[in-house]
Amino acid sequence: MDATTQKPLKLLLLGGTSESTRLAKAVAQMPGVAAVLSLAGRTRKAAPSPVPVRVGGFGGVDGLAHYLVQNGVDIVVDATHPFAAQISNHAIAACTKAKVPLLAIERPPWQRTDRDIWIEHATVEDAIAALPDAPSTVFSALGRSAIPLLCAKPQHRYVIRVVDPSAPPAELPEAVIISARGPFRTEDDIALFREYRIARVLAKNSGGDAAYSKIAAARALQLPVHIVKRPDIAKRHTVTTSDEALSWIAHHHASRTKRGV
Repeated sequence: MDATTQKPLKLLLLGGTSESTRLAKAVAQMPGVAAVLSLAGRTRKAAPSPVPVRVGGFGGVDGLAHYLVQNGVDIVVDATHPFAAQISNHAIAACTKAKVPLLAIERPPWQRTDRDIWIEHATVEDAIAALPDAPSTVFSALGRSAIPLLCAKPQHRYVIRVVDPSAPPAELPEAVIISARGPFRTEDDIALFREYRIARVLAKNSGGDAAYSKIAAARALQLPVHIVKRPDIAKRHTVTTSDEALSWIAHHHASRTKRGV
């Protein structure tokens, strides 16, 4: 079988992050690789993709394993958010079941410096519960799904940054919703925090550069950050960058070509 008749390497890319966007652009230019980008659909308007996109869940471990087999998927790259533990754990189990190689891009978490004022929490609920009782203005970067949870401490004025525009719940009449998509700049977040007189920051330890500005801004202004630790994910083969993932894909493609598959 020559290069013109060889079947393409089928890649399922679990995405929704800047790493998956970069990787999709790169694999779209790779001859002999047919990629599908899978998105959870939590963001109403996803960024344009150069590869075909599927939106929605798979139906658990069995549903994902069935998808892999039915579509002849050769390899899977998990480039989901570090807090998307459910799909990541499902991918590990499904790929094991379907005997499909899996690689995860796991960006390093942010590291606390001696100038940071961090209060670490195991869950989003814990972080919100730990806010002081005295009313203050709190910046939330916990995402849209966390907005209802903020109602547990309704005495605060929340400035909430999310991708999709939405109205605050009735329980938080003073909340401000800022619709914006990263990457963000530190100087802009410093100005934002000063404008709204932010006293505390709620954040997840997502890692990466696109959303680090709020951490750097809080450090510059000496604001406490209630930061949520990452959830546990089962052991898997990982790299830290999309470039490393691209090399892994290229290796599988090259070894497949040598076998004449």
